[in-house]
Formats: sequence, C-alpha cells, structure tokens
Amino acid sequence: MKTGFFSDERCFWHAGGNYAGMLPVGGLVQPLDGGLPENPETKRRLRNLIVVTGLARDLDMRGADAATQDDLLRVHPAHYLDQFKALSDAGGGELGRRTPFGPGGYEIAALSAGLAKAALMAVLTGDVQNAYSLSRPPGHHCLPDFPNGFCLLNNIGIAIEAAKAAGHARRFAVLDWDVHHGNGTEAVFYDRDDVLTVSLHQDRNYPMDTGAFADRGKDAGLGYNLNIPLPPGTGHNGYLSAMDRLALPAIRDFAPDVLIVACGFDAAANDPLGRMLATADTFTQMTRQVMELAQEICAGRLVVVHEGGYSETYVPFCGHNVLQTLSGSSISAPDPFGEVFPLRQPDARFDAFLDGLIQEMANQL
Repeated sequence: MKTGFFSDERCFWHAGGNYAGMLPVGGLVQPLDGGLPENPETKRRLRNLIVVTGLARDLDMRGADAATQDDLLRVHPAHYLDQFKALSDAGGGELGRRTPFGPGGYEIAALSAGLAKAALMAVLTGDVQNAYSLSRPPGHHCLPDFPNGFCLLNNIGIAIEAAKAAGHARRFAVLDWDVHHGNGTEAVFYDRDDVLTVSLHQDRNYPMDTGAFADRGKDAGLGYNLNIPLPPGTGHNGYLSAMDRLALPAIRDFAPDVLIVACGFDAAANDPLGRMLATADTFTQMTRQVMELAQEICAGRLVVVHEGGYSETYVPFCGHNVLQTLSGSSISAPDPFGEVFPLRQPDARFDAFLDGLIQEMANQL
C-alpha cells in the first residue's frame, strides 16, 4: 500500500487579511509584501516540490470532501459555527485572535478538516498504510469556541471524533511537534482518557500562557496530556532526545489504535516564528521514530496532519523528507541548507543542560 497524500488547491485560496507579520496593520505598523506569515506558499511549494522531484508518483495522491456539519458539531458548538459562517458569507473578517479570513473562509476551513478526516479514515480502514494531510488553514490552536493562531477549526479533533463516531477506533494519540503549543487540541481532549495529547514546543512562544509541563489533564483526562516545553535553540539532538525519553514512551504506554502527528515545520532553523534550530534531517529522524513506534504498537497506523511552518524556502524540503520517509521512496530533495544548519547546532554545554532538563521532566512522570 502507498502513502496517502491528501490535498486540495482550494485550501491555498484561504486569505489572511491586512497583517504585517503577526501585527495587524495600523498606527505605525506598515504593510509588508508577504502579509500574514500563514500564507499558501509554504504548502503549495511543498506540493509542487514532490511533483517536480517525482515523489508524487510514489504517493497515493487524493482529494477529499469537506467535513460535514455533523463532523464539525462534534467538536465546535453551534453558536461558534454560526458566527463563523455568517462572517464568512459577509465577506470575511476575524474571529478570536490572529485568525483573519476572506470570503468563503468557512467552507475552506471545513475542507481543510475534511482532508484530515479522510486521511485518518483511509488509514483506519486499511486503504493506505499511512497518510499525510496537507491541511490549510491549520487547526491545532483552535479551541471548541475560540479560534486563534491562524486556526479556525480543530482539524485533528474533528477527524478523531468522526473516526470514533464511525466505530473505526477507540484510542488515539496525538503527537504535536509544531514549534507552538497545541493548545486547541489539548483543550478539546483535556478531560478525556481516550485521547492522549503530547506537545513538544518552544517554551512560551505561542500561546505564552499555555503549554506548561505541569498541565497534565483533568478529571478522567488527568495524566493523558503531556506538554514538553523546550528552550529556544534546542536543536536536532535535543528534539530527538525529547522524543526518545519523553514523548515516545508516553505514547507506547498509552497503546493507541492509531498515532496522529500534528506536523508543523516551524521548529526549523530559519523559520520566522520559531527559534529551535531543527533541520530537514530532524524531521526525517522524528518521522522514522514515530513510524517505528506505530509499527510496534498499532500495526503501523500513522497519520500526519500539516500545521505550521512559515519559511517558504525550507518547509518544502522538510515536508519532502517526511513524505519520502513515510513512503519509503528513494526519491530525495537535497537539503539546500544541509551544510549550514548543522554548523549552527548547540554546543556540548547546551546539550548537557538540555539533557538535565529532559531528565528532570522524565523523573516527574
């Protein structure tokens, strides 16, 4: 079976609004040519790159229907969806915090969630071994009734609830390696014991008031949320160590029916919204780690859902590495920063500090 790759051109038509980086234009803030960091080019260029290299021929390229109203209502209350739809029909605007959208934003967000849903369903029904959903807009910051951080619907939450409703699986693990805390997915499942949520993120990047290691869930969900806040500059070795010693053991102990990765590439070394120094090879190695774990605990069932990543030059290469690894293809796209970024990695003193920090967290689990 091939790796499923789910995408839709219409997701690239999602529009941001009048932003200069993370700031709305106004006062002394002048417009920027690129506008909002969350723009279509990082993801469109990823899809283009896999076509140009020929990797697309080794993937099962698919589209998907939009998530249905019933799908959305399993995660988001009707009053929120009604408000979103009304503003979308009126030409767009902004809900929540840093979530601008244009006309048709509601339908595009539902399509983005539909891609994640279809990818998960295809894996759970055995149609593909693993899958990648090129979802846009992203979803991991969206709470049930409050969108933020470019996220308008919680794509992974919607996909999980649809799979549960269809009876395809009972236990799900979500590993979020986006540079920002997966606060939305955490909120959706915070009081539940059927979904384990694990987030590796840059400490106090975004949101600045969530993502603490001490936040372990509540009620039935106590112990089923794990935040792994890492310091700026963590780098390649630090990420792999945090995966090996914190994230993967927690998922192994939970023994889910399927493993879902919230895959942001904004931990990469040149990302404008992160400071973590990961490389394309970091994402290769983390993908290998989760593939090996999925093979061990859930018959290889693995779904990767695209989240953040704002470097137009580097996201395509990081994503290509992930897809090449998922599919087992021999077709590569050489890292254009392959000589530079390894030279910028932390030195042995910082790695020793990070080793102590990771061990401190491990001792508390």
